[in-house]
Amino acid sequence: MNARPPHRGRVRRFFGFFREAVRDNEVNYTKEPVPRALGLLAIPMMLEMSMESVFAVVDIAFVAQLGTDAVAAVGITEALITVLYALAMGMGLAVTAMVSRRIGAGNADEAARVAGQAIWIALAVSMLIGVLGASYAGDLLTLMGASTSVIDTGTGYATVLLGGSFSIVFLFLLNASFRGAGDAAIALRSLWLANGINIVLDPCLIFGLGPFPEMGVTGAAVATTIGRGTGVLYQLYYLLRGKGRLNFAVEHLRFVPHLAVRLLKVSAGGVGQFLVATSSWIGVMRIVAIYGSAPVAAYTIAIRMIEFVLLPAWGLGNAAATMVGQNLGAGHPDRAEHSARKAGFYNLVFMSVVGAISFTFAEEITGLFSNDPDVLEYGADCLRILAIGYPAYAIGMVMSQAINGAGDTVTPTILNLVAFWLVQIPLAYALAEAAGLGPNGVFTAIVVGESLLTLLAVAVFRSGRWKLHSA
Repeated sequence: MNARPPHRGRVRRFFGFFREAVRDNEVNYTKEPVPRALGLLAIPMMLEMSMESVFAVVDIAFVAQLGTDAVAAVGITEALITVLYALAMGMGLAVTAMVSRRIGAGNADEAARVAGQAIWIALAVSMLIGVLGASYAGDLLTLMGASTSVIDTGTGYATVLLGGSFSIVFLFLLNASFRGAGDAAIALRSLWLANGINIVLDPCLIFGLGPFPEMGVTGAAVATTIGRGTGVLYQLYYLLRGKGRLNFAVEHLRFVPHLAVRLLKVSAGGVGQFLVATSSWIGVMRIVAIYGSAPVAAYTIAIRMIEFVLLPAWGLGNAAATMVGQNLGAGHPDRAEHSARKAGFYNLVFMSVVGAISFTFAEEITGLFSNDPDVLEYGADCLRILAIGYPAYAIGMVMSQAINGAGDTVTPTILNLVAFWLVQIPLAYALAEAAGLGPNGVFTAIVVGESLLTLLAVAVFRSGRWKLHSA
């Protein structure tokens, strides 16, 4: 009998491990070998973040067929939406940190109560932003420096996305609860569902296929909001069934003031952290807008493609945050540190490979979305310049997430403030205007700011003070 080739056995083991990672399991992440535990968390979390990035890529692929103004409208609106992402992701950091600590300590009931408080906070935040955003969508586009044609094209898109902010806030916060508990596969499935609906509805609502109305760029926002909203309904259905590590019940929805206040306090650092980071992207977009719709469209396309890479890498950072939180809760600080270092190494390898591909095929990637010569030139330049910093981004995002996972959301906020507001934005304007580099100067400043953030995050992580933080 012939022996089975060794590579077949490895492939079989890999797919077996993959199937285990994407389905519900009862693995104890504080006791499994670190590489195995990290892999079981990282695979669904990276796929989850990939699904989030698919929203951006799918929308821009269809909207690009409507012209440069439509792409610019999406880009400027997305710059505004990043503020909402900052709130949702910042609060999500706190939810993950608090849930993971309690799960690691064996207190699933208290972890479920944290998730209950997150639901009430998500409701309040999404209602406030939804009403204000939908009411002043056109004014916000004007404030961002959009041209008259872009405002006419994109006001409907901005109104729907901002008005439907509940779908973003709930999706992020509920998934943060599942991730903190170690139920990453549930978060992944909610994004699969949301993306499937978005992919089907996007062309139907943008171009008016079949019985659907032709809504243009606004249709992309409607499709995305319906898709995300359906994902939220799935999350709530699963949560209220009471299965999984959270073992959630209706009684956990009872408002607990001291726990809600604690969640808000930890969230403040996380929200501040992302507001600093995302507002810097708004500042960058505002500088790029000086040079017209073509650079804005090119920057929008490039950032959408970069998100397709950065969000999966961010998923590995989320896995590190969960490992850190659960292991600190279980009283294993050295294991928490080892988990973060392993995640950083894996992310470095992943991002270096993707960065090389992005640099080499920058023109071809941009050409998938536009044939405008100016957009092609600016887009390719942006992809190449930003790809140079991919290895630094890989390490920085894992180290920052590890610190967040320990419950210290304030320190990364300070690091973001220094790297982005004190360095990146002033440097972007100086290189673009004073040095005469135009949009390429802005792209170069992004690399400098992100690389500085990595150096600062590594220094803080190596100090070890984050191990002493409570969540």
